[in-house]
Amino acid sequence: MTTAAIDFYFDFSSPYGYLASERIDALAARQGRRVAWRPFLLGAVFKTTGSEPLLTIPMKGDYARRDIERAARGLGVPLTWPASFPFLSVAACRAFYWLADSDAEKARDLAQALYRRAFGDGEDISKPEAVVAAAEAIGVDPAALGAALGDPAVKERLRHEVDAAIAAGVFGSPFVVVDGEPFWGHDRLDAAERWLETGGW
Repeated sequence: MTTAAIDFYFDFSSPYGYLASERIDALAARQGRRVAWRPFLLGAVFKTTGSEPLLTIPMKGDYARRDIERAARGLGVPLTWPASFPFLSVAACRAFYWLADSDAEKARDLAQALYRRAFGDGEDISKPEAVVAAAEAIGVDPAALGAALGDPAVKERLRHEVDAAIAAGVFGSPFVVVDGEPFWGHDRLDAAERWLETGGW
């Protein structure tokens, strides 16, 4: 029986990713798996796919906003739209990977804290100082993180992760891969769990 991690790809500016982030760890635990949290930048992916942020697309965007709000109510997950949306998530991603190199669990905690600030509380997490504040609140050294956000090695690490996500075929958020099988969208998490339970079909 394999115990490989579930790869969970997401952009911090993705509300559907936020909804999935509130469910993915419990799903994995039920199946005896762990989750590899992998933030990336959808903007870079859009350059490859020719897409654009869903909520900015006429008609589709109006539906998606309604669908996201409906899904959040159905899941009992708090949702407050950030005043500036979509937003840049570069600082959040850099912080995550810098922290993940020394403490993967703390990095996961930071990712969840950032998501909850952005879409639970409607806060702006696009600025480095906002990311540092969120990290400090969970016990991360703010001075060390603040310096890391401008470190060329940390910038390169994020570029590598984005390139790796694209190479893995990731084109949206959330995007989950279980035992090599890809599932796109928070509404595919049930199918991903069934795949884990049955060994696929």
